[in-house]
Amino acid sequence: MIEVAIVLLPLAGAIIAGFFGRLIGNRGAQLVTCCLLGLSAILSIVIFVDVALSGNTRVTEIFTWIDSGDLELSWAVKLDTLSAVMLLVVTVISTLIHVYSIGYMAHDKSIPRFFAYLSLFTFFMLALVTADNFVQMFFGWEGVGLASYLLIGFWYDRPSANAAAIKAFLVNRVGDVGFALGILGTFVLFGVVGFDQVFGAVSGMADTNFVFIGIEGHALTIICILLFIGAMGKSAQLGLHTWLPDAMEGPTPVSALIHAATMVTAGVFMVVRLSPMFEYAPIALQMVTYVGAATALFAATVALTQTDIKRVIAYSTCSQLGYMFFAAGVSAYSAAIFHLMTHAFFKALLFLAAGSVIHAMSDEQDMRKMGGIWRLIPVTYGVMWVGSLALAGIPPFAGFFSKDMILEAAYGAASTHGMFAFWLGVAAAFMTAFYSWRLLLMTFHGQPRADAKVMAHVHESPKVMLIPLLVLAVGAVFAGYVGYEAFVGEGRVDFWRAAVLVLPGNDAIAAGHHVPTWVKVIPLVMAVAGIGLAYVMYMLRPGLPAALVARVRPLYLFLLNKWYFDELYDAIFVRPARSLGANLWRSGDGALIDGVGPDGIAAATRSLARRASRLQTGYLYHYAFAMLVGVAGLISWYLFSQVG
Repeated sequence: MIEVAIVLLPLAGAIIAGFFGRLIGNRGAQLVTCCLLGLSAILSIVIFVDVALSGNTRVTEIFTWIDSGDLELSWAVKLDTLSAVMLLVVTVISTLIHVYSIGYMAHDKSIPRFFAYLSLFTFFMLALVTADNFVQMFFGWEGVGLASYLLIGFWYDRPSANAAAIKAFLVNRVGDVGFALGILGTFVLFGVVGFDQVFGAVSGMADTNFVFIGIEGHALTIICILLFIGAMGKSAQLGLHTWLPDAMEGPTPVSALIHAATMVTAGVFMVVRLSPMFEYAPIALQMVTYVGAATALFAATVALTQTDIKRVIAYSTCSQLGYMFFAAGVSAYSAAIFHLMTHAFFKALLFLAAGSVIHAMSDEQDMRKMGGIWRLIPVTYGVMWVGSLALAGIPPFAGFFSKDMILEAAYGAASTHGMFAFWLGVAAAFMTAFYSWRLLLMTFHGQPRADAKVMAHVHESPKVMLIPLLVLAVGAVFAGYVGYEAFVGEGRVDFWRAAVLVLPGNDAIAAGHHVPTWVKVIPLVMAVAGIGLAYVMYMLRPGLPAALVARVRPLYLFLLNKWYFDELYDAIFVRPARSLGANLWRSGDGALIDGVGPDGIAAATRSLARRASRLQTGYLYHYAFAMLVGVAGLISWYLFSQVG
């Protein structure tokens, strides 16, 4: 069964590299994981043609997983257009990242472990996107979280990497509580957790209410909001986004894998997969729209001021995920997945190109210490241009087709939340173009700002790193044009079939095709304006940014410190929790448990022993006196017992 092999081949690679890495060596681990994942990617192309293009949707049951009372679940591989697209994107992008990692991680001391983690991550993501029920999806969901913890903290000898891994794990757990409660609510309402069974019964439950934490409300709205909270954590939406920039502590291929096609897109995939539920929960969809639009703007503003090349791209990811979510919020689900697909190509390209820059600059990531290197690494420079043009939404690059469709759909929805998303998306488009060219110009142009020793060693990356960059660049150029008609054009209904549900009257994509011309043009105008402003500030008048910062320093610090979310959470959650823990430790563990328990018993034993030892004086008359007292006591006891 091809579909089963696609999912299990990366797991086999992870097991072989992880448990037999010492036996097969570094090269063996690289070859095994790359070849097995490459085979999975080839099979995914076959499945895409068979399922998405030819319409042969199916569910392949592998074994009975849970059989408890009325709950019976099989581990199954669900293949429809949505899962076929995700299989193709995940396996292709992950394979290219695996190949790139051969060069990037060549000098690391733990190569088999790294490749085992990469393949394990891919396996869990594939298990997630092929899930046939909520419980199986939750398994992949939590597995991706576990693998991300291992990858972000891969360099465990760095305290910053350990802290970032723990932060990612804990912040995701907050969202996962909502996801788990949403799954439980689904089971309570429907009595089943299989997607097909739940989706078939949704319309009959559209007006049902139930009680949650003492509050009675619309059941599907409550469930969908809880499920979306899970998506907020995994996809780093505003409020649960703080883990994403810190995830840059992992190796650059990890950043590309997490931010391009796998972990952060899981939330978008989940909302689209559950479109039959969200369509009957309009308030939940409005929440998705508002949160997504706010995230797109927030992350774009923060990216304007960052100086770490990877963090700029990380906040760009956060912003682009906001676009995907507000597309889903206006029922333009296929546009959300279209942008997910195009974004996977150009964002993986940008991250890996950034890794090539870091590799050339002797591990330097601060853009303020770069500049003047475009002639020294021309291939990296060229693909960075391609990725930046696609991200900014310049035609004919991939991002133009998908981002513009999202904005047109938001406007076409003709709703308050749709217009809110449209205008925030337009503002974010301007900022996206600006910070993309700020990155490009600071990194490659101007006078060299690195020291002479670093500049002397600037060199192009090896072919094993450049080939994946060139393949991704092809995707960043052509993916939007090639996929437009099928994903969001007139042929989208035949392409998506039953994988996505849009109720009559909610088809924002159809409305988006007939919006006024200015709506179609304004994103491009904003993108060109952003590029032009960046060129003026960083090429024509390089002293202007510093002068501007001096004029608006409070605003600059607000953006540089990421709207102070970390400081706010530290004050509200971290410090009180640490203080509570310290007090409980002192008064509870230290004073009560240890004081009365182990320490108390030990102290009492020592005291009794010390007092008893005083009787051992070594003087004969003391022992004789003690014997006489003992004899007197025995005689007295005997006499009293006789009298009694």
